Amino acid sequence: MEFMILILLVFAVSGSDAALRFSASYGDHMVLQRGPHKAVVWGYADKNHEKVTIQIVGHGSPVQTTTANGIWKAKLPAMTSPGPFVITASSSDGNVSLHDVLFGDVWVCSGQSNMAFNMQSVNNSAYELKKALTFDKIRLFHVRDVESPTPLADIKTVQTPWTAPSAKSVPTFSALCLLYGEYLYNHRKYPIGLIESAWGGTPIEAWSGPDAIKDCSGHARKRNPHTPSVLWNAMINPLLATTIYGAIWFQGEANSRHSAKYACQQPAMVKEWRNKFHHASLGETSLNFPFGFVQLAANSADHSKIGGFPGLRWAQTANMGHVPNPKMPHSFMAVAMDLPDFHSPRGSIHSRFKQDVAERLGLAGLGVAYGEKGLSFQGPYPTSFNTKTKGHLVIEYDHGHTVVDVRAKDGFEICCSATSETTCGTNDTWVAAPVLTHHGATVTLNVAGCHDKHWVGLRYSWRESPCEFKKCCVYGRDNDLPAPAFIRNTAF
Repeated sequence: MEFMILILLVFAVSGSDAALRFSASYGDHMVLQRGPHKAVVWGYADKNHEKVTIQIVGHGSPVQTTTANGIWKAKLPAMTSPGPFVITASSSDGNVSLHDVLFGDVWVCSGQSNMAFNMQSVNNSAYELKKALTFDKIRLFHVRDVESPTPLADIKTVQTPWTAPSAKSVPTFSALCLLYGEYLYNHRKYPIGLIESAWGGTPIEAWSGPDAIKDCSGHARKRNPHTPSVLWNAMINPLLATTIYGAIWFQGEANSRHSAKYACQQPAMVKEWRNKFHHASLGETSLNFPFGFVQLAANSADHSKIGGFPGLRWAQTANMGHVPNPKMPHSFMAVAMDLPDFHSPRGSIHSRFKQDVAERLGLAGLGVAYGEKGLSFQGPYPTSFNTKTKGHLVIEYDHGHTVVDVRAKDGFEICCSATSETTCGTNDTWVAAPVLTHHGATVTLNVAGCHDKHWVGLRYSWRESPCEFKKCCVYGRDNDLPAPAFIRNTAF
């Protein structure tokens, strides 16, 4: 029975029997982007040069457009009233309508399995599932996993059509996406539309369009859905005409063996997404729309393991350690390396503590995506280093503006070199530099561990799983946010 319903849904979405219809990414109960942006709606008609009239019923003047190659596209008036509204499209072939349409902020949620990790699997899931049902002004849309060797104009298959949270839609929806949406709604107090388009185990190359692939000459295994651009073609390209406010991203595990390339790949992908969304939405999606991401979480229970995760975390910031930065403007991130879940039924790489991740990402989103003032939305970051006292290194955080909370003595390491080089080399060794004291915005390390060698580099939390739950070394005292991983391979 469920299979038959799915077949009917796919047929209805494709609209192959309707002369005039909306794109598959539109539907009843959806959220369209609120003002000052203008929401774009589009769809199909059987005739070329057919005049189509779109109307928000009872609000403003109708908008007229003409089909080209069987496709029509139009901007609606900028709307700040949340609705609900009915939107109609009409032509000589008839009328179609969208009912219960809200206007709010639309976010795309993409990446691999930690973004696809669903609500029924999170910590305290029974409570979270029940709570989610109270957010009737949040609306969900889920793109089904599909790949394509060429760009698709429309969504091929819809996993979950636009809907308010329900006992059917919530359990299988992205936990991070929905929890992030709840956080935003609680602070912004207007509708939030969430579009999940994520596929487990997939590399960034699959989500990157041809421009980003060309910019970085990315590596990918030559089998679907890992082939470059196959998910961009099928799961992102069809969404481009939709006016969106921003995107969040949780991906990188599949690229951790080639982390050096990721420092080019993520900024290139973000740049392409921004350019293509802006162009396809007739300029309504911002050319610099906010992009939030999660730094890779913990994985191995072996706290001594380094692996590729630390390098990938660093590369996620374009090797600058924090965002926003000149290479990743209008970006924000959540640190998750201190949230291990080694006994997760889905495997230790899939932490169930998505609530903490969503809260951190949401807070950063308020600061960067919404420009809310006076928010402390980042963990401490080192800005100066003092080596005047022999055997000691004094690190100052955030130019002295952040009071740090030190929860462990371990976490810092220095690079010991036997040569006169000023850069840490492949044959040099890293040794522990334990915390001696901390005061205000400073932390003092013992850097005497190189003995007869000299030290030429510093790194922090450079492990796949650097600590137990929320027990890494450095946090912000006021915001309880962890300092991100850091590396400097040169002498001070």
